[in-house]
Amino acid sequence: MKKRSTLFIILFFGLSFVDLFAFEVKGRGATFPAPLYQAWIRDYYNLTENQINFTPTGSGDGIKSARRRMVDFGASDTPLDKKLRDKYGLDMFPSVTGAIVLAYNLPNVRDNELKLTGKAIAGIFDGTIAYWDDATIKSNNPDLKLPHEKIIPIVRADKSGTTYNFTYYLAQVAPDRYKTSKQPEWKASTIGGKGNSGVSATISQLKYSIGYTEYSYKIELGLSAARIENKEGSFVSPTIENFQEAMKYASWSIENDFYAMIAYSNGKNAYPIVAATFILMPRDMLIEDKTNVARFFDYAFRTGDEEAIRQGYVPLPLETKNMIRNYWKLKGVKLW
Repeated sequence: MKKRSTLFIILFFGLSFVDLFAFEVKGRGATFPAPLYQAWIRDYYNLTENQINFTPTGSGDGIKSARRRMVDFGASDTPLDKKLRDKYGLDMFPSVTGAIVLAYNLPNVRDNELKLTGKAIAGIFDGTIAYWDDATIKSNNPDLKLPHEKIIPIVRADKSGTTYNFTYYLAQVAPDRYKTSKQPEWKASTIGGKGNSGVSATISQLKYSIGYTEYSYKIELGLSAARIENKEGSFVSPTIENFQEAMKYASWSIENDFYAMIAYSNGKNAYPIVAATFILMPRDMLIEDKTNVARFFDYAFRTGDEEAIRQGYVPLPLETKNMIRNYWKLKGVKLW
């Protein structure tokens, strides 16, 4: 009765409101965007009292949960191709973009000092480069005092969209040695961490380690990260400006449910390991439930860019957000 009375008062006096009848949405999946999603969820709840419950379990679980209809949306850093989208009956759209960094724990080597080529990175993770003072690494870092210590590669222990995007990059720079995979069999002797948080925490605690993780976790834990050689031969720092440079080359299509791989793009200052993260919604879900999911992400698109940038993500361009809104309309969603 209280909410009905409030509704009557608001309508009577012509005041605006967002949504007085709170709903609940359940999502699971990718850890890559999890810190940002939690901030968006908090702000959305404070404004609307609508509860979005998101559990960061990894992209593999996000896909599984969506196809088994265990959640209202799954989150995945791995885009599903048309064959799998049709097989599982899922719609897909991007929510935000970000970057994967090579974070390291090297005494006397500060953030942004280490330079790594694609050849060096590929060698570290296939075991052909085993020591920090290997000639391949030293050749691009003549001024650094690199120790004769074994490199300890840190990788994801779970099926991971972050791994998928990282190995996509490796497959571009070393196609004879790598294939894109959510859970590859690494040839190097590695240590696994659960989620980006587990990888990042392990790197922060273990000297002489290096691993791939999402940029926001580097920021959160104050990790050091390498400058990476890009497609045009420039060593590029992991910065928002360089991520944005890479995103200029992303092409999205409603007709293909926004399927795209955007790493290793052109551009002199383009950071080479960038990726989008995606939302998966069951096609047979009730329109009301689809609308609730869409309303949350529409809110994030309208108000969440500043928070995304603060955390180290790159918001989608306005034209892409409008494409997604049109995509929702095609699926029967009416936002307001």
